[in-house]
Amino acid sequence: MFRSKLKTIFLSISVTILAGSLIFYPQESLDASIRGLNMWWEIVFPSLLPFFIVSEMLIGFGVVKFIGVLLEPLMRPLFKVPGVGGFPAGAKFTARLREEGQLTRIEAERLVSFTNSSNPLFIFGAVSVGFFYNPHLGVILALSHYLGNICVGLIMRFYGKESHDETQAKRKKFKIRSALSALHQTRLKDNRPIGKLLGDAVNSSIQTLLMVGGFIILFSVINKILYHLHITATLAKSVEVLLSALSFPEMLSIPFISGLFEITLGSQLTSQNPDATLLQKAMITSFILAFSGFSVQAQVASILAQTDIRFKPFFMARILQGIFASLFALILWKPVYLRFNGNEQPSNALPVSFFEYGSWADHLFHKMIVFGPIITIISLLVYVLILFSRLKKQ
Repeated sequence: MFRSKLKTIFLSISVTILAGSLIFYPQESLDASIRGLNMWWEIVFPSLLPFFIVSEMLIGFGVVKFIGVLLEPLMRPLFKVPGVGGFPAGAKFTARLREEGQLTRIEAERLVSFTNSSNPLFIFGAVSVGFFYNPHLGVILALSHYLGNICVGLIMRFYGKESHDETQAKRKKFKIRSALSALHQTRLKDNRPIGKLLGDAVNSSIQTLLMVGGFIILFSVINKILYHLHITATLAKSVEVLLSALSFPEMLSIPFISGLFEITLGSQLTSQNPDATLLQKAMITSFILAFSGFSVQAQVASILAQTDIRFKPFFMARILQGIFASLFALILWKPVYLRFNGNEQPSNALPVSFFEYGSWADHLFHKMIVFGPIITIISLLVYVLILFSRLKKQ
């Protein structure tokens, strides 16, 4: 009871301070909101919407169940999750699979811990090209990020006790006939017309992305306010000791703390630090991307709250992945980055080929900035039309 009262008091004071800060720093709050909104409607929304819609349809048509049966002999021994975990799940679809009973709670907690990762477009486009002006760095950041994910998945297989269903599932072998049967039975069980299924997929996906956009804007503002209230600098003092022990510049402490709240600002501030080497920046950025920031974690917590999946394993996995990603960035630096790109170059230096030919990441990133808002607006209009038509039928 006492802990509950303390939590209530803490949350009340925090929200009151946030509201007061919005009044005292109106321009800074507006700039942060616009920055978060731009990131959402230029990059996040158009890059994630197709994946969300297609994933919903794959679940409805039974394709995910089909893949799950095929991958069961691989996913179960490696990660102790059903074969459906081989589909790029993430928090949204892990929750969906849990609601449908395709995962136990422990399996869902294992799965969500290592399948919620950063978008490759964000790593290559926004971070390596947009912030570091170095498309080659994206290879190191991506390898470190996804190898860290795999390591977390292998560790999380030891999380929780093995159920009787899991023991029985280990005996299953690869059978194409069983996979086809599962696909057909799942489709019959769903039984929605294609038009209804597509409409539900669009509706659900856009609702989730609207929530994601709200969190991105909110934490962008919170991060800016914490900086102006000197809370970020205060927290950074405790990180300086750790950075000094690792022979990292103390000036990386503020970008690191900022990245714990919101990955885009943390990655950008890290890239602009003049005192750190490119390797040190890559290691800090790798940790920030893997930790995902409290902004993304709040989004995941909101999605998981609709189920019985606990958030704590996901949070602990983010710390583990941050450590693994930083170590992989260090390990792969010489054999991958320096070997294929020559001497280390400063983060603000653009390679000649970048100007002459550009890179796929650079090209795609700038295309998204141009066409992303158009895709977002059209999608929102479609969403409104679907809602209007359904309300009209009621």
